[in-house]
Amino acid sequence: MRKLLASASIGAMAVLLSAGAYAQEGTVAKAVGGYTFEDAAKEKPGTKDFHSADGHLTFAIVTHTAGNGFFDPVYVGATVAGNMIGAKILLLGSESPTDDPQREIEILNQIVQDPTIDGLIMTTPQAGAYNDIVKAAEKSGIPIATTNSFDGSITNRNGISHTGQDASAAAIGGEALAKCVLASGADKGSILLPSSTAMGNVEVNNRVTAAFNAIVKTLKDAGKLENFKVDAGPENVGVDANPQDPVNSIVSLFESRGDVVGAFTANNVFTPALAKAVAQTGKTGKICAYGFDLGPAQQDAIRSGDLTGSLGQQPFLQGFWPVMQLYLQIDRGISAANLDTRAQLVTKDGVELVGKRFEN
Repeated sequence: MRKLLASASIGAMAVLLSAGAYAQEGTVAKAVGGYTFEDAAKEKPGTKDFHSADGHLTFAIVTHTAGNGFFDPVYVGATVAGNMIGAKILLLGSESPTDDPQREIEILNQIVQDPTIDGLIMTTPQAGAYNDIVKAAEKSGIPIATTNSFDGSITNRNGISHTGQDASAAAIGGEALAKCVLASGADKGSILLPSSTAMGNVEVNNRVTAAFNAIVKTLKDAGKLENFKVDAGPENVGVDANPQDPVNSIVSLFESRGDVVGAFTANNVFTPALAKAVAQTGKTGKICAYGFDLGPAQQDAIRSGDLTGSLGQQPFLQGFWPVMQLYLQIDRGISAANLDTRAQLVTKDGVELVGKRFEN
């Protein structure tokens, strides 16, 4: 019996040793080029003295509205990335709770002249307004990354990385709205997409169009399109509403149509306003109301039922990745590595999970 136990013990030990040996197979000790990965992973000498030559990297991130909470997780993401690479991050932006690209541009014009800045991250909601800033930064040797809103015409676009949500992601919200209307039992009515081109945000216009197309397709696939009037304005970029008085604008649209069964808004100006309009007109739980972003106002409206759902841009990534991209550009020569943050659809079922670690 003892011999059997001894044999079993020896066999088990052999299996363990064999498993350990197999676990080590395939290990790569060094690069094909002969260098070690430990040496190659070290920061380049002089990286911390890039541009400002003060012994540390300083990046500035400037947004077009720091006053409504949307960009809070963007700033958190940038801070996390800065801590990882040992960089100082300046968190800047317009104090306005609504889009204010002019104030952002004022800040950018100041910061681009700051000799302590080693990299610049900026949102670009007003197409064509940032070319002089890009040229000034390039002249000073400051690399740029853009985030959130996208300007396809910006100077040296192909040489500048962009982190943000492609406007096509709005189709996720449009499809959800159409399915909500169909599931509600409504057999006719208007579906509105209020917005404003006066803000000059091309990205928002494209979101409206993407949502509109998704609504139309979903209703058409269900054989119900002819029952509903889907209205996104004459050019499918939004039924015109006043961004200075968005709540009353949407209330007026509801009252003038009289048969609204669904509504979709595409930014942080009109989405909280949509929720308030739904509440004021007594339509809570009676229409399908979807919007954009997941700030405190949107989360509260989802909880109350004034919003059926809203699309998040995963903005933590919109702060985190541009910082890392600038660092990689300075330390590794990697440039223009874009990141699409896609969309996160949040309804009442998942709203309590939002923002637990400041991600959304």
